[in-house]
Order: sequence, then structure tokens, then C-alpha cells
Amino acid sequence: MHRILLTAAMLLFAGNALWNQATPAPQQALQWGPAPPVFQPGAQMAVVSGDPSKAAPFVVQLKMPDGYKIAPHFHPTAEVVEVKSGTFMYGMGDMAKAADMKAMAVGKSVDIPANMHHYASAKGATIVQISSMGPFVLTYVNPADNPMKAAPKAPAGGH
Repeated sequence: MHRILLTAAMLLFAGNALWNQATPAPQQALQWGPAPPVFQPGAQMAVVSGDPSKAAPFVVQLKMPDGYKIAPHFHPTAEVVEVKSGTFMYGMGDMAKAADMKAMAVGKSVDIPANMHHYASAKGATIVQISSMGPFVLTYVNPADNPMKAAPKAPAGGH
């Protein structure tokens, strides 16, 4: 058990060291586009460094409009989320509870361990920078929250 904890701690410190070495690109140099389809429509994403589809460190920024919500979810890798603009609201657990959310202002960051269930929303237009190890995977606690899962279509004619 001690060996597992020691290994996990070493991986966490190594990940943070890699994260701190990443040099963010200036805001104007970022190439913004729609966030991947695993996110609800409305958010935009830009890659700062690395390739989120590869098994290597990456840094992305996520731009969210006021009121944007990300339902409870988790990732197989740890992540560091830093607020670049606006106010980022986040909470931990399987159900989004506004009363349990914590507000993060510009310059603040939070380390979220691998497989930790969490949720988020934007208060005002908000940009966060996410550093993690790829490949990027987001799994919703409730699969119905996944926008990639199309709702079944009703048969033509309403039958």
C-alpha cells in the first residue's frame, strides 16, 4: 500500500513539474474552435501545447459563456485547472449542487485527481487552462449528460 501511495505521489509531483514547464501561448496566438463534441455546445477550445489525443502532457484552454455548465464527470488522468478570466465554479461529487460549488478567481488553480467526480460552471465569460496527460477522456457520471449520445428519434408520423 505504501508503495502505491509513494508511486502515486511521485507521478503527481512529476506531472506538476511538467505542467509548470509549459509556457502558455499569448491569448491572441491561440487558435480557438468549437470544443470537442463531448462538451455541450457553446464552449470553445484552443490547444496551448501538446496534443490532447496523444499519450503525453498537454495544455488546453476552454472558453465558456456565462452560465455554461459541465455536468458531473471524471477523467482517467489528473488535471490542473487554472482560471485565466472570469469566475470558474466547481464542485466535487456525483450530483451538481450549486450550494456546494466553490468560486475560483483569475490566477487561482485546483488540482483534480484522476477519477475524481466533479462538475463546473462559468460565472461570466470564463476561460480556464487545463493541464493534463493525454489522451484526453471525459466520462459523464450520468451517461445521459453526454451530448454525443443522440436522443432516440421518434418514428415518423408519431407512431
